[in-house]
Amino acid sequence: MELPDAFVRRVVRDLGPEEGAALCAALDGVPPVSLRLHPAKCGDAEALLQRAEAAGQVPWCPDGHYLARRPQFTFDPAFHAGAYYVQEASSQFVGRLVGDVVGRRVLDLCAAPGGKTTLYASLVGPDGLVVANEIDRRRASVLADNVRKWGTGNVAVTACEPRALGDFEGWFDVVAVDAPCSGEGMFRKDIASRTEWSENNVRMCAARQEAILTEAWRALKPGGRLIYSTCTFNRDEDEGSLERLLSHVGEAVVEADVPEVETSWGIVCGRVGAFHTYRFYPHRTCGEGFFAAVACKAPDCGGRMRTPKGRRPLFASADKSTVAELERWVEEPASMRFARVADTLYGWVGAQADAVRALSEALPVICSGVAMGQVFKGRLKPDPALAFFMGLDRSALPVAEVGHDEAVDYLRRQELRADALAEGMNLVCREGRALGFAKRIGGRVNNLYPNSLRILKGEK
Repeated sequence: MELPDAFVRRVVRDLGPEEGAALCAALDGVPPVSLRLHPAKCGDAEALLQRAEAAGQVPWCPDGHYLARRPQFTFDPAFHAGAYYVQEASSQFVGRLVGDVVGRRVLDLCAAPGGKTTLYASLVGPDGLVVANEIDRRRASVLADNVRKWGTGNVAVTACEPRALGDFEGWFDVVAVDAPCSGEGMFRKDIASRTEWSENNVRMCAARQEAILTEAWRALKPGGRLIYSTCTFNRDEDEGSLERLLSHVGEAVVEADVPEVETSWGIVCGRVGAFHTYRFYPHRTCGEGFFAAVACKAPDCGGRMRTPKGRRPLFASADKSTVAELERWVEEPASMRFARVADTLYGWVGAQADAVRALSEALPVICSGVAMGQVFKGRLKPDPALAFFMGLDRSALPVAEVGHDEAVDYLRRQELRADALAEGMNLVCREGRALGFAKRIGGRVNNLYPNSLRILKGEK
Protein backbone atom coordinates (compact mmCIF):
# COMPACT_ATOMS: atom_id res chain seq x y z
CA MET A 1 0.00 0.00 0.00
CA GLU A 2 1.48 3.32 -1.11
CA LEU A 3 2.16 6.20 1.26
CA PRO A 4 -0.43 9.01 0.93
CA ASP A 5 0.64 11.47 -1.77
CA ALA A 6 -0.04 14.53 0.38
CA PHE A 7 2.12 13.05 3.16
CA VAL A 8 5.01 12.39 0.78
CA ARG A 9 4.86 15.91 -0.62
CA ARG A 10 4.90 17.40 2.86
CA VAL A 11 7.88 15.43 4.21
CA VAL A 12 9.89 16.20 1.07
CA ARG A 13 9.04 19.88 1.52
CA ASP A 14 9.83 19.88 5.27
CA LEU A 15 12.95 17.68 5.24
CA GLY A 16 14.27 18.33 1.76
CA PRO A 17 14.27 15.95 -1.23
CA GLU A 18 17.10 13.68 -0.06
CA GLU A 19 16.08 13.20 3.55
CA GLY A 20 12.37 13.13 2.70
CA ALA A 21 13.03 10.30 0.26
CA ALA A 22 15.11 8.47 2.88
CA LEU A 23 12.26 8.70 5.39
CA CYS A 24 9.70 7.42 2.89
CA ALA A 25 11.99 4.54 1.94
CA ALA A 26 12.42 3.61 5.60
CA LEU A 27 8.64 3.56 6.07
CA ASP A 28 8.45 0.81 3.44
CA GLY A 29 11.00 -1.30 5.32
CA VAL A 30 10.69 -3.92 8.07
CA PRO A 31 9.91 -2.51 11.54
CA PRO A 32 12.21 -3.52 14.41
CA VAL A 33 10.77 -5.60 17.26
CA SER A 34 11.50 -4.60 20.85
CA LEU A 35 10.42 -5.32 24.39
CA ARG A 36 11.00 -3.88 27.84
CA LEU A 37 11.79 -6.16 30.77
CA HIS A 38 9.98 -5.97 34.10
CA PRO A 39 12.90 -5.22 36.47
CA ALA A 40 11.38 -7.29 39.31
CA LYS A 41 9.93 -10.16 37.26
CA CYS A 42 12.44 -10.90 34.52
CA GLY A 43 14.38 -13.30 36.81
CA ASP A 44 17.07 -14.93 34.71
CA ALA A 45 17.01 -12.11 32.16
CA GLU A 46 19.86 -13.57 30.14
CA ALA A 47 18.00 -16.85 29.56
CA LEU A 48 14.77 -15.01 28.78
CA LEU A 49 16.45 -12.76 26.24
CA GLN A 50 18.33 -15.64 24.67
CA ARG A 51 15.07 -17.50 24.17
CA ALA A 52 13.50 -14.38 22.65
CA GLU A 53 16.52 -13.96 20.33
CA ALA A 54 17.55 -10.56 21.66
CA ALA A 55 19.63 -8.53 19.22
CA GLY A 56 20.93 -5.66 21.37
CA GLN A 57 19.85 -3.13 23.96
CA VAL A 58 17.66 -0.12 23.29
CA PRO A 59 20.28 2.57 24.02
CA TRP A 60 17.98 5.04 25.78
CA CYS A 61 16.21 2.50 28.03
CA PRO A 62 18.19 0.19 30.37
CA ASP A 63 15.42 -2.45 30.33
CA GLY A 64 14.70 -2.21 26.59
CA HIS A 65 15.93 -4.80 24.09
CA TYR A 66 15.62 -5.39 20.35
CA LEU A 67 14.75 -8.84 19.03
CA ALA A 68 16.10 -10.51 15.90
CA ARG A 69 12.57 -11.49 14.89
CA ARG A 70 9.03 -11.33 16.22
CA PRO A 71 8.40 -14.53 18.21
CA GLN A 72 5.06 -16.11 19.16
CA PHE A 73 4.50 -14.03 22.30
CA THR A 74 1.10 -15.68 22.70
CA PHE A 75 2.72 -18.98 23.66
CA ASP A 76 5.36 -17.57 25.99
CA PRO A 77 4.28 -17.99 29.65
CA ALA A 78 6.76 -15.25 30.66
CA PHE A 79 4.77 -12.79 28.54
CA HIS A 80 1.52 -13.72 30.30
CA ALA A 81 3.24 -13.48 33.68
CA GLY A 82 4.21 -9.85 33.00
CA ALA A 83 7.97 -10.50 32.81
CA TYR A 84 8.17 -8.07 29.90
CA TYR A 85 6.06 -5.69 27.84
CA VAL A 86 6.25 -5.67 24.05
CA GLN A 87 6.87 -1.95 23.60
CA GLU A 88 8.07 -0.01 20.58
CA ALA A 89 11.64 1.19 21.15
CA SER A 90 11.19 4.91 20.42
CA SER A 91 8.34 5.24 22.92
CA GLN A 92 10.55 3.86 25.70
CA PHE A 93 12.43 7.18 25.59
CA VAL A 94 9.82 8.84 27.86
CA GLY A 95 11.39 7.02 30.79
CA ARG A 96 14.39 9.36 30.44
CA LEU A 97 12.18 12.46 30.63
CA VAL A 98 10.21 11.91 33.85
CA GLY A 99 13.10 12.70 36.20
CA ASP A 100 13.20 11.28 39.74
CA VAL A 101 9.62 10.17 40.41
CA VAL A 102 10.12 7.66 43.25
CA GLY A 103 7.15 8.06 45.60
CA ARG A 104 5.53 10.68 43.34
CA ARG A 105 2.22 10.91 41.47
CA VAL A 106 2.21 10.54 37.68
CA LEU A 107 -0.81 11.09 35.45
CA ASP A 108 -0.71 9.19 32.15
CA LEU A 109 -3.55 11.02 30.44
CA CYS A 110 -3.90 8.95 27.25
CA ALA A 111 -2.68 5.60 28.51
CA ALA A 112 -3.96 2.57 26.57
CA PRO A 113 -2.73 -0.03 25.91
CA GLY A 114 -0.25 0.51 28.77
CA GLY A 115 3.36 0.50 27.57
CA LYS A 116 4.20 3.86 29.08
CA THR A 117 1.94 3.28 32.10
CA THR A 118 3.83 0.15 33.12
CA LEU A 119 7.14 1.97 32.59
CA TYR A 120 6.03 4.78 34.91
CA ALA A 121 4.70 2.22 37.43
CA SER A 122 8.18 0.69 37.73
CA LEU A 123 9.82 4.11 38.06
CA VAL A 124 7.57 5.55 40.83
CA GLY A 125 8.14 2.55 43.10
CA PRO A 126 5.66 1.03 45.58
CA ASP A 127 5.02 4.32 47.39
CA GLY A 128 4.24 6.20 44.18
CA LEU A 129 1.01 6.33 42.20
CA VAL A 130 0.30 6.25 38.48
CA VAL A 131 -3.16 7.34 37.34
CA ALA A 132 -3.68 5.92 33.86
CA ASN A 133 -6.62 7.32 31.93
CA GLU A 134 -8.26 6.02 28.77
CA ILE A 135 -11.53 7.53 27.58
CA ASP A 136 -12.51 4.50 25.45
CA ARG A 137 -13.97 1.82 27.77
CA ARG A 138 -12.88 -1.09 25.57
CA ARG A 139 -9.30 0.17 25.42
CA ALA A 140 -9.43 0.97 29.15
CA SER A 141 -10.24 -2.70 29.80
CA VAL A 142 -7.13 -3.78 27.86
CA LEU A 143 -5.10 -1.21 29.79
CA ALA A 144 -6.40 -2.59 33.10
CA ASP A 145 -5.45 -6.16 32.11
CA ASN A 146 -1.89 -5.06 31.28
CA VAL A 147 -1.63 -3.13 34.55
CA ARG A 148 -2.76 -6.18 36.55
CA LYS A 149 -0.19 -8.41 34.84
CA TRP A 150 2.56 -5.87 35.57
CA GLY A 151 1.68 -6.41 39.22
CA THR A 152 3.14 -3.32 40.88
CA GLY A 153 -0.14 -2.49 42.65
CA ASN A 154 0.47 1.25 42.36
CA VAL A 155 -1.76 2.13 39.37
CA ALA A 156 -5.32 3.43 39.21
CA VAL A 157 -6.99 3.08 35.79
CA THR A 158 -9.68 5.65 35.03
CA ALA A 159 -12.03 6.02 32.07
CA CYS A 160 -13.15 9.63 31.74
CA GLU A 161 -12.77 12.84 29.77
CA PRO A 162 -9.45 14.64 30.37
CA ARG A 163 -11.45 17.55 31.81
CA ALA A 164 -12.49 15.39 34.78
CA LEU A 165 -8.82 14.78 35.65
CA GLY A 166 -8.01 18.44 35.02
CA ASP A 167 -10.40 19.17 37.89
CA PHE A 168 -7.82 17.53 40.18
CA GLU A 169 -5.87 20.78 39.96
CA GLY A 170 -2.22 20.80 40.98
CA TRP A 171 -2.38 17.13 41.98
CA PHE A 172 0.37 15.53 39.94
CA ASP A 173 4.17 15.75 39.98
CA VAL A 174 4.30 14.58 36.35
CA VAL A 175 1.61 14.69 33.68
CA ALA A 176 2.33 12.70 30.52
CA VAL A 177 0.23 13.22 27.40
CA ASP A 178 0.76 10.62 24.67
CA ALA A 179 -1.75 12.40 22.49
CA PRO A 180 -4.08 10.77 19.97
CA CYS A 181 -2.62 11.73 16.61
CA SER A 182 -2.65 11.10 12.86
CA GLY A 183 -0.24 8.18 13.36
CA GLU A 184 2.26 8.93 10.60
CA GLY A 185 5.02 7.34 12.67
CA MET A 186 3.16 4.01 12.49
CA PHE A 187 3.00 3.86 8.67
CA ARG A 188 5.68 1.14 8.67
CA LYS A 189 4.37 -0.93 11.58
CA ASP A 190 0.65 -0.60 10.79
CA ILE A 191 0.01 -0.48 7.05
CA ALA A 192 -3.74 0.08 7.61
CA SER A 193 -2.97 3.44 9.23
CA ARG A 194 -2.05 4.77 5.79
CA THR A 195 -5.65 4.46 4.61
CA GLU A 196 -6.94 6.27 7.70
CA TRP A 197 -4.65 9.27 7.24
CA SER A 198 -5.91 12.54 5.79
CA GLU A 199 -5.00 16.21 6.06
CA ASN A 200 -8.39 16.85 7.63
CA ASN A 201 -7.65 14.23 10.30
CA VAL A 202 -4.36 16.00 11.05
CA ARG A 203 -6.28 19.22 11.73
CA MET A 204 -8.81 17.41 13.92
CA CYS A 205 -6.04 15.76 15.93
CA ALA A 206 -4.27 19.08 16.47
CA ALA A 207 -7.46 20.63 17.87
CA ARG A 208 -7.99 17.64 20.18
CA GLN A 209 -4.39 17.81 21.39
CA GLU A 210 -4.79 21.47 22.33
CA ALA A 211 -7.81 20.65 24.51
CA ILE A 212 -6.03 17.73 26.21
CA LEU A 213 -2.90 19.79 26.94
CA THR A 214 -5.06 22.48 28.57
CA GLU A 215 -6.42 19.92 31.05
CA ALA A 216 -2.99 18.36 31.56
CA TRP A 217 -1.63 21.77 32.53
CA ARG A 218 -4.40 22.25 35.11
CA ALA A 219 -3.65 18.87 36.72
CA LEU A 220 0.10 19.60 36.98
CA LYS A 221 1.38 21.02 40.26
CA PRO A 222 3.71 24.06 40.31
CA GLY A 223 7.23 22.74 39.81
CA GLY A 224 5.85 19.61 38.11
CA ARG A 225 6.94 18.19 34.79
CA LEU A 226 4.87 17.98 31.59
CA ILE A 227 5.73 15.34 28.97
CA TYR A 228 4.09 15.53 25.56
CA SER A 229 4.46 12.87 22.88
CA THR A 230 2.92 11.68 19.61
CA CYS A 231 3.66 9.01 17.02
CA THR A 232 3.46 11.43 14.11
CA PHE A 233 5.89 13.58 12.11
CA ASN A 234 3.43 16.41 11.50
CA ARG A 235 4.69 19.71 12.85
CA ASP A 236 1.17 21.04 13.51
CA GLU A 237 0.58 18.17 15.93
CA ASP A 238 4.06 18.30 17.47
CA GLU A 239 5.79 21.68 17.81
CA GLY A 240 2.54 23.42 16.86
CA SER A 241 0.68 21.94 19.84
CA LEU A 242 3.43 23.17 22.17
CA GLU A 243 3.32 26.63 20.64
CA ARG A 244 -0.44 26.82 21.18
CA LEU A 245 -0.01 25.82 24.84
CA LEU A 246 2.73 28.44 25.28
CA SER A 247 0.42 31.11 23.87
CA HIS A 248 -2.01 30.37 26.72
CA VAL A 249 0.33 29.88 29.69
CA GLY A 250 3.40 31.87 28.57
CA GLU A 251 6.05 32.40 31.22
CA ALA A 252 4.56 29.75 33.51
CA VAL A 253 6.48 27.19 31.41
CA VAL A 254 10.13 26.81 32.41
CA GLU A 255 12.93 24.55 31.25
CA ALA A 256 13.31 21.05 32.73
CA ASP A 257 16.58 19.35 33.58
CA VAL A 258 17.09 16.69 30.92
CA PRO A 259 19.66 13.92 30.42
CA GLU A 260 22.24 13.95 27.66
CA VAL A 261 21.35 12.37 24.32
CA GLU A 262 24.11 10.51 22.50
CA THR A 263 24.69 11.63 18.92
CA SER A 264 24.93 8.00 17.82
CA TRP A 265 21.29 7.43 18.77
CA GLY A 266 20.15 9.50 15.78
CA ILE A 267 17.58 11.51 17.72
CA VAL A 268 16.95 15.02 16.40
CA CYS A 269 16.91 17.40 19.39
CA GLY A 270 15.32 20.84 19.32
CA ARG A 271 13.58 23.55 21.34
CA VAL A 272 10.14 25.16 21.38
CA GLY A 273 10.36 27.94 23.95
CA ALA A 274 11.19 26.25 27.26
CA PHE A 275 10.37 22.79 25.85
CA HIS A 276 13.15 20.38 24.95
CA THR A 277 11.99 18.36 21.93
CA TYR A 278 13.08 14.99 20.53
CA ARG A 279 12.25 13.63 17.08
CA PHE A 280 12.69 9.99 16.10
CA TYR A 281 12.86 9.33 12.36
CA PRO A 282 12.96 5.66 11.22
CA HIS A 283 15.78 6.38 8.76
CA ARG A 284 17.91 7.83 11.58
CA THR A 285 16.99 5.78 14.68
CA CYS A 286 16.21 2.12 15.31
CA GLY A 287 12.55 2.63 16.10
CA GLU A 288 9.28 3.96 14.74
CA GLY A 289 8.40 7.60 14.17
CA PHE A 290 7.99 9.41 17.47
CA PHE A 291 8.01 12.93 18.93
CA ALA A 292 8.53 13.84 22.59
CA ALA A 293 8.90 17.07 24.53
CA VAL A 294 9.36 18.05 28.17
CA ALA A 295 9.17 21.22 30.27
CA CYS A 296 8.14 22.23 33.79
CA LYS A 297 5.46 24.39 35.35
CA ALA A 298 7.15 27.27 37.16
CA PRO A 299 7.33 26.62 40.93
CA ASP A 300 6.09 30.15 41.67
CA CYS A 301 3.25 30.28 39.15
CA GLY A 302 0.58 30.16 41.86
CA GLY A 303 -2.49 28.01 42.00
CA ARG A 304 -3.48 25.48 44.63
CA MET A 305 -4.20 21.80 44.85
CA ARG A 306 -7.91 21.14 44.48
CA THR A 307 -9.63 17.80 45.02
CA PRO A 308 -13.15 17.53 43.60
CA LYS A 309 -15.79 16.45 46.09
CA GLY A 310 -16.61 12.76 45.94
CA ARG A 311 -19.97 11.84 44.47
CA ARG A 312 -20.56 8.85 46.75
CA PRO A 313 -18.75 6.85 49.41
CA LEU A 314 -17.29 3.76 47.77
CA PHE A 315 -14.89 2.14 50.22
CA ALA A 316 -16.20 0.08 53.14
CA SER A 317 -13.86 -0.92 55.95
CA ALA A 318 -13.01 -4.56 56.49
CA ASP A 319 -13.35 -6.09 59.97
CA LYS A 320 -10.32 -7.18 61.98
CA SER A 321 -10.56 -10.87 61.18
CA THR A 322 -10.86 -10.14 57.44
CA VAL A 323 -7.87 -7.81 57.57
CA ALA A 324 -5.85 -10.45 59.42
CA GLU A 325 -6.62 -12.97 56.66
CA LEU A 326 -5.65 -10.47 53.95
CA GLU A 327 -2.42 -9.58 55.72
CA ARG A 328 -1.44 -13.27 55.62
CA TRP A 329 -1.23 -12.99 51.81
CA VAL A 330 1.12 -10.01 51.49
CA GLU A 331 4.82 -9.63 52.25
CA GLU A 332 4.59 -6.22 53.93
CA PRO A 333 1.20 -6.03 55.65
CA ALA A 334 2.18 -3.04 57.77
CA SER A 335 2.50 -0.92 54.61
CA MET A 336 -0.91 -1.95 53.20
CA ARG A 337 -4.44 -0.71 53.72
CA PHE A 338 -7.48 -2.80 52.88
CA ALA A 339 -11.11 -2.02 52.10
CA ARG A 340 -14.15 -3.53 50.45
CA VAL A 341 -15.50 -2.14 47.18
CA ALA A 342 -18.80 -3.75 46.22
CA ASP A 343 -18.22 -7.47 46.88
CA THR A 344 -14.42 -7.50 46.40
CA LEU A 345 -11.65 -6.74 48.89
CA TYR A 346 -8.74 -4.58 47.69
CA GLY A 347 -5.35 -3.64 49.00
CA TRP A 348 -3.37 -0.43 48.48
CA VAL A 349 0.05 0.70 49.62
CA GLY A 350 -0.73 3.08 52.47
CA ALA A 351 1.28 6.00 51.09
CA GLN A 352 -1.24 6.58 48.27
CA ALA A 353 -4.41 4.98 49.67
CA ASP A 354 -6.11 8.31 50.46
CA ALA A 355 -5.34 9.61 46.97
CA VAL A 356 -6.86 6.49 45.41
CA ARG A 357 -9.96 6.87 47.57
CA ALA A 358 -10.41 10.51 46.48
CA LEU A 359 -10.04 9.55 42.81
CA SER A 360 -12.37 6.57 43.10
CA GLU A 361 -15.15 8.55 44.72
CA ALA A 362 -15.06 11.28 42.06
CA LEU A 363 -14.17 9.41 38.84
CA PRO A 364 -14.97 6.12 37.10
CA VAL A 365 -12.06 3.94 38.25
CA ILE A 366 -11.74 0.62 36.39
CA CYS A 367 -9.16 -0.85 38.75
CA SER A 368 -6.71 0.28 41.41
CA GLY A 369 -4.24 -1.22 43.84
CA VAL A 370 -4.55 -4.99 43.91
CA ALA A 371 -7.82 -6.92 43.94
CA MET A 372 -7.40 -9.38 46.82
CA GLY A 373 -10.61 -11.37 46.35
CA GLN A 374 -13.41 -12.45 48.67
CA VAL A 375 -13.34 -13.98 52.14
CA PHE A 376 -15.59 -16.96 52.86
CA LYS A 377 -15.66 -18.56 56.31
CA GLY A 378 -12.50 -16.72 57.24
CA ARG A 379 -10.47 -17.85 54.19
CA LEU A 380 -9.56 -15.78 51.15
CA LYS A 381 -10.70 -16.86 47.72
CA PRO A 382 -8.03 -14.93 45.81
CA ASP A 383 -8.80 -12.73 42.83
CA PRO A 384 -6.77 -13.64 39.70
CA ALA A 385 -5.01 -10.25 39.93
CA LEU A 386 -3.43 -11.19 43.27
CA ALA A 387 -1.29 -13.85 41.57
CA PHE A 388 0.58 -11.15 39.60
CA PHE A 389 1.11 -8.81 42.58
CA MET A 390 4.79 -8.31 43.38
CA GLY A 391 3.96 -8.08 47.08
CA LEU A 392 2.26 -11.50 47.25
CA ASP A 393 3.60 -13.67 50.09
CA ARG A 394 4.03 -17.06 48.43
CA SER A 395 4.17 -18.82 51.78
CA ALA A 396 0.40 -18.25 52.02
CA LEU A 397 -0.31 -21.20 49.69
CA PRO A 398 1.41 -24.06 47.83
CA VAL A 399 3.30 -23.17 44.66
CA ALA A 400 2.92 -25.49 41.67
CA GLU A 401 5.83 -25.18 39.22
CA VAL A 402 4.78 -26.48 35.77
CA GLY A 403 6.54 -27.11 32.46
CA HIS A 404 6.10 -25.06 29.31
CA ASP A 405 3.39 -27.18 27.69
CA GLU A 406 1.44 -27.49 30.92
CA ALA A 407 1.71 -23.72 31.43
CA VAL A 408 0.22 -23.14 27.98
CA ASP A 409 -2.57 -25.60 28.79
CA TYR A 410 -3.25 -23.63 31.96
CA LEU A 411 -3.37 -20.37 29.98
CA ARG A 412 -5.91 -21.99 27.68
CA ARG A 413 -8.03 -22.91 30.74
CA GLN A 414 -7.55 -26.58 30.03
CA GLU A 415 -7.29 -29.29 32.66
CA LEU A 416 -4.12 -29.79 34.70
CA ARG A 417 -2.86 -33.04 36.21
CA ALA A 418 -4.00 -33.31 39.79
CA ASP A 419 -0.71 -34.87 40.91
CA ALA A 420 1.12 -31.65 39.93
CA LEU A 421 -0.76 -29.67 42.62
CA ALA A 422 -1.25 -29.84 46.37
CA GLU A 423 -4.73 -30.22 47.79
CA GLY A 424 -6.58 -26.89 47.92
CA MET A 425 -5.59 -23.56 46.38
CA ASN A 426 -2.28 -23.39 44.45
CA LEU A 427 -0.26 -20.66 42.76
CA VAL A 428 0.61 -21.90 39.27
CA CYS A 429 4.10 -20.80 38.14
CA ARG A 430 6.40 -21.29 35.20
CA GLU A 431 10.11 -20.70 35.91
CA GLY A 432 9.10 -19.03 39.18
CA ARG A 433 6.78 -16.51 37.49
CA ALA A 434 3.17 -16.58 38.65
CA LEU A 435 0.47 -17.22 36.05
CA GLY A 436 -2.59 -17.54 38.28
CA PHE A 437 -4.44 -19.81 40.68
CA ALA A 438 -5.81 -23.35 40.45
CA LYS A 439 -7.64 -25.38 43.09
CA ARG A 440 -7.23 -29.11 43.53
CA ILE A 441 -10.17 -31.01 45.02
CA GLY A 442 -9.19 -34.65 45.27
CA GLY A 443 -8.48 -35.95 41.77
CA ARG A 444 -9.92 -32.88 40.02
CA VAL A 445 -8.37 -29.45 39.38
CA ASN A 446 -10.34 -26.23 38.90
CA ASN A 447 -8.43 -23.96 36.50
CA LEU A 448 -9.07 -20.43 37.80
CA TYR A 449 -7.34 -18.52 35.01
CA PRO A 450 -9.69 -15.71 33.82
CA ASN A 451 -11.73 -16.74 30.81
CA SER A 452 -11.31 -13.25 29.32
CA LEU A 453 -7.52 -13.71 29.18
CA ARG A 454 -7.25 -17.29 27.97
CA ILE A 455 -5.26 -18.19 24.87
CA LEU A 456 -7.59 -18.82 21.93
CA LYS A 457 -4.94 -19.48 19.23
CA GLY A 458 -4.10 -22.95 17.95
CA GLU A 459 -0.60 -24.44 17.91
CA LYS A 460 1.97 -23.89 20.67
